[in-house]
Order: sequence, then C-alpha cells, then structure tokens
Amino acid sequence: MSFRIIAPSRPVLSRLTYRQHLATLSCLVSAVGFCASLSTAQAQTATAAKKSSQLTRASSTTSAAHARPRSTKAIEAHGAEEISVGSTRRKRNGGGGMMRLETAPHAVQTVTKEYIDMRSPVSTALDLVKNLPSVNVTTPDTSGMQGGQVQTRGLTDRDMAIMVDGISAGQAKYLAEIIDSENVDEVSITPGSAARDLPVMSAAGGVMNSKSHVASHKFGGMTDFSYGTNNLSREFIRLDSGDIGNSGIRGYFSFSNTHARSWMGSGINERKHIDFGARKDWENGSNANLFISWNSADWTIDNYPTEDQFMLYKHTGQGWDRSSHPGNANYWKNNADHWNQIFLSAPIHTVITDKLSFDLHPYLTYGQGWSAKPNGAEANAAGDMQNTIGYFQEHGDRVVGATASLSYDIDRHNHLTFGYWYNNSQSDRSYPTSFAMPAGGAPSPNWSQYRIDKGDRQVAGYEIHSLFIQDTAKYLHDKLLINGGFKFVMSNAWNKDYYGSQGRNSTAPLPQLSISYNINDQNQIYVNAEGDYRQPTENDMGWLYTNVPILKNQYSIKEELGYRYHNRYMMMDLSFFNYNVTNRVVDQYLGMNNYRPFSIGSQTMRGLDFMIAGREIHGFSPYASVEYLHATQDSNVFDPYQNIMLHSKGTQAIMAPRVMANFGLTYKYKGFFANGSVHYTGPQSVSVAGDQRIPGYVTNSLTVGYHFKPFGFVKSPTFRLNFTNLTGSIVRTGAMGAVYSKHDSGTVYSGSSAAYTGYGNTFMVEPRFSMTGTISTSF
Repeated sequence: MSFRIIAPSRPVLSRLTYRQHLATLSCLVSAVGFCASLSTAQAQTATAAKKSSQLTRASSTTSAAHARPRSTKAIEAHGAEEISVGSTRRKRNGGGGMMRLETAPHAVQTVTKEYIDMRSPVSTALDLVKNLPSVNVTTPDTSGMQGGQVQTRGLTDRDMAIMVDGISAGQAKYLAEIIDSENVDEVSITPGSAARDLPVMSAAGGVMNSKSHVASHKFGGMTDFSYGTNNLSREFIRLDSGDIGNSGIRGYFSFSNTHARSWMGSGINERKHIDFGARKDWENGSNANLFISWNSADWTIDNYPTEDQFMLYKHTGQGWDRSSHPGNANYWKNNADHWNQIFLSAPIHTVITDKLSFDLHPYLTYGQGWSAKPNGAEANAAGDMQNTIGYFQEHGDRVVGATASLSYDIDRHNHLTFGYWYNNSQSDRSYPTSFAMPAGGAPSPNWSQYRIDKGDRQVAGYEIHSLFIQDTAKYLHDKLLINGGFKFVMSNAWNKDYYGSQGRNSTAPLPQLSISYNINDQNQIYVNAEGDYRQPTENDMGWLYTNVPILKNQYSIKEELGYRYHNRYMMMDLSFFNYNVTNRVVDQYLGMNNYRPFSIGSQTMRGLDFMIAGREIHGFSPYASVEYLHATQDSNVFDPYQNIMLHSKGTQAIMAPRVMANFGLTYKYKGFFANGSVHYTGPQSVSVAGDQRIPGYVTNSLTVGYHFKPFGFVKSPTFRLNFTNLTGSIVRTGAMGAVYSKHDSGTVYSGSSAAYTGYGNTFMVEPRFSMTGTISTSF
C-alpha cells in the first residue's frame, strides 16, 4: 500500500532575500520604459535622414525561424539575365540539423527537420532532444509509447512547460500521446526562459515546444513502414489536401498504428494515433490554424528495478521482468495501462490595421482511462484465494483555456503586447479494486462482476486568471533588442475527497527582462532575467488526501548571460546561468505510472551550457555540446518515513549531474546519409539525503540510410536503419522519481517471485541493443 504523507514545506531563503530578488527584477522591467524613451530620442536624431524601417514583430519566444537577420524574400534583377537569391532553412542548420542558428535574447536549443527525418519514426520529441546540452533524457522503452523523463539544469520535466504548438502537453511522458514524429517540424528548448504570453503554470525549468506540420499547398502526402527489435511494427500515412480551390484553406490527416513487446520479459504494447491539421490564410496576413490529435494506447507498465535488482541483472543476467504465467500476481496483464487522449489547439491571428493585431488561442485536452497493478490475494465468493488488482481510474482529466492578446506597434522601435490567460483544469479519479480474471489479467474497473471495492472518489483542480504585458524594442539599426514583460497569475486550487474538501488562493508575480546586442553580423551577446513558478497540478493534488495542506507554489529566480558566434563554417552558443529556487517540489514514483509530490525547501543551481556545430564540409557536419552544473540542496529536510531530519543542506541536489556531454557527426554523399551520436551523463544523487547515487554512463545511437531516385508518383523513396545502445551497455539512466533516502521502502516485484520489500529509489535502465528498419516516401 502507498503512504499518503508529505513533508511540510521548509523554505530556507529569508523573506528579505526573496523580496530583494523579486524587487530587483521588477525594477529592471520598470526601467525599460525610461531607457526606451531616452534611446528613442537619440536614435531619431541619428536616423532623421534615413527612411523609416518597419519594426520586426518578434515575441519573447523569438526563434531563428522568426527573427532572421536577413530577409528571406527573393531579390530579383530583371533585364538580360534574371538572378534569384534566397536563404534556406538548411543554411541556418549545423551538425546535420542537431543545432540551429538562433538570435533570441535568451538561450534556445533546437533540432530541425533535417535531423528529425534521419531518426526512427518511433522517436518522440524526447528522443530528438537527447543530445542538447541542457537536458538529460531517460526513456524506458524502444517503441516510444511510454514516454520518458527529462532533467534540466537541476530540475525535471515537471518543472518545465512541455508544449505542442504553444499549448501544454502536461508531462514529458505524455508527448507520445499528442503527436507523431513525422508531423513534428522542429523541437526547441528554452532552458532558462518562458515567454510571458505562454499559457503555462510550470516553467521554472524552461520550455520545450514541438511545432507541428503545416499542411502543404499541393496535394500529396507521405507514408512509412517500420519493423524492428522487440517485434516492433509501425505503419504511418499522411494525406495533404493542398489548397482547396480559392478558399485559402488547406489541411492534412494522418494515421499510425504501432505494435511492440516489452524489451524485457513479457508484455505487449499497442498504440493507434490520428493527427489532423488545417490552416486558413487571408491576403492581409491574418490566419487561423487547427490541430487535433487522438490517441488510444494499451501497454504493459514496466517494472522498474531497485538498486539490488539492477545489480543482480548486471552481474548474473537475472531480470526484473513481468511474468508470463497467468496465475502469478506479477502477470503482465495485471500491470496494464489503458488510455484515450484528445488534444486540440486552435490559434487565430487577426490583422486589424498595419499596426494593430489580435490573437486568440483556445485549447482543450481531455484524457480518460486507467492503470492497474497487483494488489495481493483475497478469498473470492467460493472461498478460494484469488489475485486482486488495484487501480488508478481517471474518469476524466480535463484542461481547457484560452489566451487573448492585442499587439500594437507604438512606433518604429516598440511593439507592445498585452493580454489575458484563462485556464481551468480538473481531475476526477477513484482507486477501485477488483479480482483478476479467471484466466489472469486485469479486467476493466468498470466491470462490476469482478469488482471488490469502488474505492475513494477524488476531484481536484484549479482555475487560473492571468494578465500579461510585454514590449519588444529595437534600436541602433536593430542591433539592440530589449524585451521587457510582466505576468501576474491568480489561481484558485481545490481538492475534494471522502474526508472533506480544501482550497487555496495564490498569486505569482512573474517579471522578465531580456536584452541582446548584435556586435556585428557574426557576434551576439544576450542577457535574460526572470521569475517563474510551478504550481501543483490537478494530478499532483489528486495524490494527497485533504488532511494534507495543498503544497505552496515553487518559485524560481533565474539569470542568464550568453554569447553567440557564427560564420560560413560553424556556429557556437555559450550561456551561463544561475537559479535560486524556493519551495522546491519533487515527485515520488508510486507505481502505475503515477507520482506524488513533496517539498524539499530551497536549491541553488548555476553552471554553463556550450554548443558548437559545423556546417557541411565535404559531406561532414560535426556537433558537440557540454553542460557543467553545480547544484546544491540549501535546506535540511524532514523525512516522515524515518521520522528524522535529514542533514541534506549543502549536498549535491537530487537528480542534478555535474557534467553532461554530447558528440554527433552527420555525413551525406549523394543519396547516402548517416548520423552517429554519443551522450555522457556524470554521476548524480538520487535521494534527498544524498546517501544513494548512480554512476556516470554513456549512451549512443546510429542512423544509416539511402535516398533513392524518384520514380512515378514516388517522390522520395528512402530506406534507413536506426540503432540504439550499440555497445549493449547495462546502465541506469536516471531515477524514477525522488526519495528521501536509501532507507525508503516499498513493495517490489521480480519475474515470477513473490512480492517483497525493496529499499531506496527505483530506476530507468537503458534498453538493450535495438534496430529499426524503415522504408518511406512522399508522394
């Protein structure tokens, strides 16, 4: 049985220090207006004789694709000969698409379509960003269905805004439910920054955003088929409508089907997925977009090993897999996850005048399903002992909201945006128990003939009202960019269960100031400072009874200083960062793919990220990145399991490796292409007490393929092989969650053995060597 207990929040930073940080940032944002006025007078004097240029509209999430130093419009010379010159996406890429040239006034790390197209179609957005410097990604399977986890600058994906087209997808493990990799055009991470107009309530660790496919203007599509290790088979097809008459509307529809077995032991995983996108353009620049996805998945929840189980496997080969015997409590069908998910995003951009525009972005996500786990044995109606199943049943997890904003060009230097964000989220769940079916396996918790107990019903959620304002200003012939903004969040959270109900109102002031300066065409410096927060989600609150107070919001104050350089041969990005976090919230893994939050006080994280990539030379495109992180726990923490105070102050922060490094190399020659990558993560602590650790490890991947010449309606016939864990390493890639110490206990399973008590953390392990072959083409 899981304990529903939580340590009280014990922040260590003094109130004075907290206010000083916040006041400093707020004053900096307020000072932007004065500085802008002074600079305007000087700039107008210097440029009075020059023709006024239109201010580029750039949001604080500006990426290189939207803030280009040179126009992408073709320059045409008419006469005896005609010359057309234009930039391409590929010119902005380095390392075969593993890095992109950025110009935003904060750190941005992006992988592009050039790299995505070389990876296996079962790759999720998490797989695609594994070699970026600021993240450590752990994935439990090779089929991409179970998602994974992210560590970033001493925080986790639960501290990040994980997004698709600017709308939250929840946690990193849910990305596989939202979009197929063939429909992902790029994935960007802003590890230290989140735009003030984003509809997010958890951005202390930055933002990871996947951009979906935009329907083609021409009728066509693409298809692929993959087969690989662990009996993996996957089929995908996408149809693009092209422009529909003169309506300005175009769209696409895609479907995929995936089947695989667990990489260790018994278990079958299946997934069906639909993506639909549509776009309408108007001549004045207005547009409307729609993205809808549906996902249905049934998969076996992996058994995650304790340290003892892992060591036994490493030294003897005896695994911790699920059992294939129907009578065993650990039978794989007793550990099932059944889930259906709908995701909808519908942004509308309306150009009112040359200077004024309006944006409305409504969204909806809705999920329903259940997870199952063994729950011991009980006597049935006949008096015979029979295995029982415990459930987490989600009757409905709903998130609905919208952002609305007005943008106005105050003058040729300043672009002002102000708006409103509304969000309403709710989780309606229960924890029933049932007998296993006579032939083994978990029945639906809705089947009354097997039910023992309906379990407690719990409803938790929150409502958010937020106002935001930001100004983007450009001076000195657009070399100097200043982006100042402020967001104020007002939240009402509630939690209702069998024991009663509770609620809490909270606010979060979120200032931001970022500045960049282009020294010349090749050199740029930037600085960013902001406040971000993490509010416990409806799922977080759902794992706490109402006799436990709702957790306080986590708050982060972050500073970042960076430098970029590029030339015709390479591009480079260096950023230094410093985070101060109060009311740090971490999550304990409960099994059934679910977590319970608890607070561990305050933390400090500081370090640097470095990326460098070469442009293609004789077919070769190298890439390398490294992060150094010094993260410390600044609080002693009370351990309710041992009823003692842990002397954790000054220790290495949990799940914050000191060093991460990556190397990649892409090679292309005529139709042949190849990409190899190596990732290193240093040793890390996996308990708050610092008494349990895992050593550093190396992972790797390889892609080889060939683009054949088009024939008939087959435009891009391609064959590729994707390999992971080529060396067959047996390594722990990360902890499943946080624990107080190595003495924490819980019930664990191992194959057909009886359940027993295990201690300490449980871990994700790098899946064994795998190979996936794919044939694909557009048409």
